[in-house]
Amino acid sequence: MSHDFIDTIENRTFDEIQVGDSASLTRTLRPEDIQMFAIISGDMNPTHVDPEYARSSQFREVVGHGMWGAMLFSNILGTQFPGPGTIYVDQNLHFDRVVRIGDTLTATVTCKRKFDHNDHILFDCRCTNQDGELVISGTAEVIAPIEKIKRMKVALPEIKLSATKTARYEHLLEITAGLAPIPMAVVHPCDAESLKGALLARDRGLIDPTLVGPEKRIRALAEELGLSLYGCQFLDVPHSHAAAESGVALAREGLVEALMKGSLHTDELMSEVVDKATGLRTDRRISHVFMMDVPTYPRPLLITDAAVNVAPDLPTKVDIVQNAIDLAHMLKIPEPKVALLAAVETVNAKMPATLDAAALCKMADRGQIQGGILDGPLAFDNAISVVAARTKGIKSAVAGQADILLVPDIESGNMLAKQLEYLADALAAGIVLGARVPIVLTSRADSAQTRTASTAIAVVMAHCKRGTCK
Repeated sequence: MSHDFIDTIENRTFDEIQVGDSASLTRTLRPEDIQMFAIISGDMNPTHVDPEYARSSQFREVVGHGMWGAMLFSNILGTQFPGPGTIYVDQNLHFDRVVRIGDTLTATVTCKRKFDHNDHILFDCRCTNQDGELVISGTAEVIAPIEKIKRMKVALPEIKLSATKTARYEHLLEITAGLAPIPMAVVHPCDAESLKGALLARDRGLIDPTLVGPEKRIRALAEELGLSLYGCQFLDVPHSHAAAESGVALAREGLVEALMKGSLHTDELMSEVVDKATGLRTDRRISHVFMMDVPTYPRPLLITDAAVNVAPDLPTKVDIVQNAIDLAHMLKIPEPKVALLAAVETVNAKMPATLDAAALCKMADRGQIQGGILDGPLAFDNAISVVAARTKGIKSAVAGQADILLVPDIESGNMLAKQLEYLADALAAGIVLGARVPIVLTSRADSAQTRTASTAIAVVMAHCKRGTCK
């Protein structure tokens, strides 16, 4: 009998237990059980947590910690038989065979002997797998409770495992596997993180960097930080404005295939990018996308536009959406689902975002926006939660499973992206779309890793433009 769904916890006293009485518990070993046990115990034996190592071990695969199975005996003794009030005195165990992921163990403790003079009980302990094979055997001695105890179960915190930010960062970089480095101009990398970001991208084989800025200042910074500048070309200019102008010129002349913003202000770079005479404009409106890896969401989330277009009108939103859809295709999302965000999920004449959302959906129906599935207006909860959408009776191919979130304006988008990054531990990468070349546009507060993650997207875009995408 499973005790998982019983709200109370109740013991059996020394006098209530008879020799031969028993209790059992069944559990199936999951990968997350191994990970949680390793975290709690600190036992990081690669036999249990390193699949590559485990393949060369005698078991040829990851196996569970022996004490994970032994914990089932403790569970039974402490929670049901005898239960609350039990004090462990002694335990001896023999481990007969390993437990593999997917094995279902049944642990049974049976009263073997009672000692009336001190309320001790000796239990026989046996644990078998789904094939009836003995896995663990032994005995346990406890002091059994003499008073009846029945209490409500204490509600414990919920534990959710998620990949570390470093692991998610490495996973994101996998999109560039097999792609050659691209020439990139790094504009005014004159602080620690912007220079480290460029050099980290170089070291990961993503770019061949041209550092555009005051060369002496950049070299002095590299020396101060102990960074090597091997493989870097320089375009020596005196200040940030000249760096922005020169970096854009390199891209316009086809000498580099992407730009990365360094320690200058966004407006300083983007004013050169959008210059009608000397910039990098195309027929498409320039826009920005944050690609977010959110631990609590099952797929990458593209948020647009949270950095370039302040209060986009309907025609601008058309380009913003199309830019994001095109990027999704390059990232191998064949038919991205686009949620058009507003405060509510119904059209309201007093709320312009809902009117734009409705118009964009109809434009997609008429082929004016192509390559994705659009729905809106959708409130944020309905866009990312199937449960919320069902509760509100929303039937949609997009609701609860959006790949792209179109925000109403830069304020809402910027707040959403930063909330996910700082409150939900999201990994963020930012890229400017709609220009002649991709532009890595990050905050000056962003780390070198964030800049490198953004560069990975630029590399994919550059190769797609070449026709060399994998």
